[in-house]
Amino acid sequence: MPNLERVAPAFQAMAHEIVWASVVTVDRRDRPRGRVLHPFWEWDGASLVGWVATAPTPLKRAHLARNEHVSINYWAPSQDTCVAECGARWHFDAETRERVWNRYLELPEPLGYDPKIIPGWTGPDVDAFAVLRFDPWYLRVFPGTALLGQGGDVLVWQAD
Repeated sequence: MPNLERVAPAFQAMAHEIVWASVVTVDRRDRPRGRVLHPFWEWDGASLVGWVATAPTPLKRAHLARNEHVSINYWAPSQDTCVAECGARWHFDAETRERVWNRYLELPEPLGYDPKIIPGWTGPDVDAFAVLRFDPWYLRVFPGTALLGQGGDVLVWQAD
């Protein structure tokens, strides 16, 4: 199985190219609930961490309070897909919220954007704005070329 140093950069590149991801939580009856979010990923050569600005709705908060695990799936019309299975943690502290807000402003479009386009998000300090951190324990990168028999490596990593 490939190591994280090989899989994480490939995952980050594909995820950042696709931009939008289906993020699935689990409700109190163990049923999946999906929504589309706009995470970005930071790879420092040793660890991969995902971040997303999102509204801390009662439903999301209840799901993650009960079960912190999420499945994050990216798909492109080219059939490129990548998946991250992660632990998710809320961040409501001012420092993290401001850092993630500013990171979205700094990233190139379409990954980067001005969070103020979201109704109610006038700044990183409003109650309607929070941050989720994703710490993956499983990654899969599946190029569409591999699916179509045109070459390309399917990469999988799983934490011990």
